[in-house]
Amino acid sequence: MKHFKSLAELHRANGFPPPENPLMSVFRCKNVCSIGVSEFTGDFYMIGFKKLKSGVFLYGRTRYDHENGSMSFIKPRQVMKLENLEFEEDGFIIYFHEDFLNGHNLHSDIKKYSYFEYEANEALHLSPNEEHTIWELYNKIETEYYNNQDEYSKDIMLGHIDSILKYSQRFYKRQFINRTNLSGKLVSKFNNILSAYFDNGSLQEKGLPSVSLMASQLNLSSKYLSDVLKQETGKTAIELIHIFLISEAKNLLKGSDNNIAETAYALGFDNLPYFSRLFKKETGVSPNQFKRQILN
Repeated sequence: MKHFKSLAELHRANGFPPPENPLMSVFRCKNVCSIGVSEFTGDFYMIGFKKLKSGVFLYGRTRYDHENGSMSFIKPRQVMKLENLEFEEDGFIIYFHEDFLNGHNLHSDIKKYSYFEYEANEALHLSPNEEHTIWELYNKIETEYYNNQDEYSKDIMLGHIDSILKYSQRFYKRQFINRTNLSGKLVSKFNNILSAYFDNGSLQEKGLPSVSLMASQLNLSSKYLSDVLKQETGKTAIELIHIFLISEAKNLLKGSDNNIAETAYALGFDNLPYFSRLFKKETGVSPNQFKRQILN
């Protein structure tokens, strides 16, 4: 698999003109977008908007859902595959090298946008008004990109990229709400899987359930699962797992003669101090204090 350390390498491999900026490039895709290297990684971020008619677009090893006009977000060194892409309408791709962010707020802020960790089937599907907003920002970036770049160009282009990322965060929240209404409450499915994991003895056999395990059961990425649950409940996936486990712990401490260590083991904890800290964090008292309150 080809790895590109620079955008100039990516351009050369695909027969494109050299980028206007060594650390950033933009592409306007009309109808057909031909990429010479079908599968690759790179030291750069990618923001893409497209409405595919045919072709293969994968990242994170997952096929892209191309039935709607969608945005996708790819982080450095994530696998991308682009093959024989044909678009129903115009699309665009923005590449920017991770070094382009040096000295700008986005260098740290971009890490808070968890959709760079989503799988391809969790792409952002835009409404017509949202499309209009994103295109306005892209056009401003494109205008600046093809201008004679000066000392202001980087900040202006990164400012518009920052706006695209902020709007995308907002639009994802809207998508979480809309798609939750269509598919049912995710938190209910999440809790049902947790209950089944507890009831079938998996806690003792496999240990504590992880967010990645729960996400795989729901055919979602870990980041997408946590973000949707946060939208629905105000709690992340790991917080909901902890709440469930401590609820079960309280039930065991009330309804059995198990001591604290036996209770922790029954719930899949192999570290008693960790169990005690988590219990106190969720209840405000230690397991021993909780047990004494019951006995009294």
